[in-house]
Amino acid sequence: MLLLGIDLGTSSVKVSVINTDTLRTVATTQYPETENEIIALHSGWAEQSPDLWWEQVQLAVLKLNALQKYNPSDISAIGIAYQMHGLVVIDKSETVLRNSIIWCDSRAVELGNKAFEVIGKERCLTHLLNSPGNFTASKLAWVKQNEPDVYEKIDKIMLPGDFIAMKMTGQTTTSIAALSEGIFWDFKKNELSDDVFDYFQLNKSFIPPVKKVFSEHGCLKASVAESLSLKKGIPVTYKAGDQPNNALSLNVMQPGEFTATAGTSGVIYGVSDQLTSDRESRVNSFAHVNHVPSHGATNDIRLGVLLCVNGAGILNRWVKNIAGHSMSYTQMTELARTVNAGSDGLMIFPFGNGAERILSNRILGGSMNAIDFNTHSQGHLFRAAQEGVAFALRYGLDIMKENGMTPKVIRAAKANMFLSDVFTQCFVNTTNVPIEFYDGDGSFGAAIGAGIGRGALMANPQTSKRRPLSVIEPGQTAQYNTLYQKWKEILERNLAGNHKS
Repeated sequence: MLLLGIDLGTSSVKVSVINTDTLRTVATTQYPETENEIIALHSGWAEQSPDLWWEQVQLAVLKLNALQKYNPSDISAIGIAYQMHGLVVIDKSETVLRNSIIWCDSRAVELGNKAFEVIGKERCLTHLLNSPGNFTASKLAWVKQNEPDVYEKIDKIMLPGDFIAMKMTGQTTTSIAALSEGIFWDFKKNELSDDVFDYFQLNKSFIPPVKKVFSEHGCLKASVAESLSLKKGIPVTYKAGDQPNNALSLNVMQPGEFTATAGTSGVIYGVSDQLTSDRESRVNSFAHVNHVPSHGATNDIRLGVLLCVNGAGILNRWVKNIAGHSMSYTQMTELARTVNAGSDGLMIFPFGNGAERILSNRILGGSMNAIDFNTHSQGHLFRAAQEGVAFALRYGLDIMKENGMTPKVIRAAKANMFLSDVFTQCFVNTTNVPIEFYDGDGSFGAAIGAGIGRGALMANPQTSKRRPLSVIEPGQTAQYNTLYQKWKEILERNLAGNHKS
C-alpha cells in the first residue's frame, strides 16, 4: 500500500510517498525550493496566507508525481502534519477571512497573560496544563477585540493542517490533540474549556467536529483528485502538529522517550504519562497523538511536553542572508568548523523571533555579545549562531528537568540544523545527552500516521524495522558546560534588565 504524507512547514511544504510493506520512502520532495517568508506587518507579528499554503501543497504533490517513481492512483490514504498553534478563520463559504496568525506571532501575549491571572494560575495549570499565553485561543481573542468585522463573519476556526484537510475533502474536523495545542481543551473535564471560552467570550460553535487523530477526517473531493491525479474518495486519516508528528516518525510514543528538531524553531519534545505542567508555563504540555482521555485512569495518558526556542533555523537563515550571501549552509558550517569552540568569546542569543515561552513569554530580541572587530570573522558569526541555538535548547532542557523530564537519549532526523556537525556536537556536549539519528522527516511521519489511521500499520510500526543511522555521544562536556554557563550568565543579566556587556 502507498501512503501520501504532507508536512506543512513554516518555510516550505514537504511531501513523501511511502510503501507500507517496507516502511521506506518511495519518493520525496518539497515546494518551494526557497524558504517562505513570514509576513510581519508590525514588530512581533507573524502571518502567512492559508491560500498560499494550499497552492503550495498542490504544487508539491504535482512535483512529487512528476518524479514518476510511483503510480499516483495507487495511493490509499493521506496524512497531514502542520506548523502548530496557527489560527485560520473561515466564513460559511469556506473563504479565508484573514491571513493566519502563526505560531511565533506575539501580539496576543498580554491577552493570554491576563487570562492566566484572571482564570487563575493553578486552575490553568491543572486544567489546561498551560497558560493561554500566545496560543491559538488568545489569537482568536485578539481578532475578536481588534477585528470585530472579521470575527462576526467567522463560521469555523482551525489550525493549519485542518485547513489543508478541508481544502482536500470539503470537511472540517479537529482533534483533542489540536484543541490542546490551541489551549481550548480542559484535561480534567475532558471537554472544551469553559474557563477559556467564558473568559474570552468566544463562540464554541466555531470549533469543528472532534475526531481521533488516527481516523477519517474526510475523503478526497473529485475536483482535487482529478487535479492531483489521485483517486477520488481516498481518505485523510491523520492530522497532527509538526512536533507530535515528528515524535511519531521517530517512534517516540511512550513515557520517557524524547526527540528534538532544529528547523525554523528548535524543539525538544518528551512523552509523559502524567498531567504535568510547568509552574510558569515555560515548557508546554499537549495531548500526544496517542493520548486517550483518562476518565479517572492514567494508563492511557500520553502528553507531549514541548520546549520550544522560536529562533533556531530562522537565526541561521538570518545570518546567512546578512553575512553568508551566496554561501550554502554546508559552506557556512565548513567555516564554522575552523573556529574554536566558544567562537573566541562571541556569543549570540537567538531570541529575535517573537515572544519566547522559555523566557516566560518575554520578547527579549536577538543579540550578540563581545564582538571583537579585530578577531571575529564570518566563521565566528556562523559558529556563534549555532552555539547560541544549542545553548538556548540547554536552557530550556534544564526547565524540563525541573519538571521531571530527563532524557537518557534523544532521537532526531538527520535534517535542518542537525545536518551541521558543529551544531550537533555543541548540542550533544552542552546537554550531555547522546543523540540517535534516523532517516525521515515530517512528511514521512505524516505518511506513517495515514497508515495507522487507515488500519494498515500498527501504532509503533518502526520498532523492529528502523535502526539509527548513527549515534553521537557526548564528549567535551566540561568545556561546553563552561561556555554555556558564561552564555547563561549574560542571558540572565539581560532578563534582569542589565544589558551591559
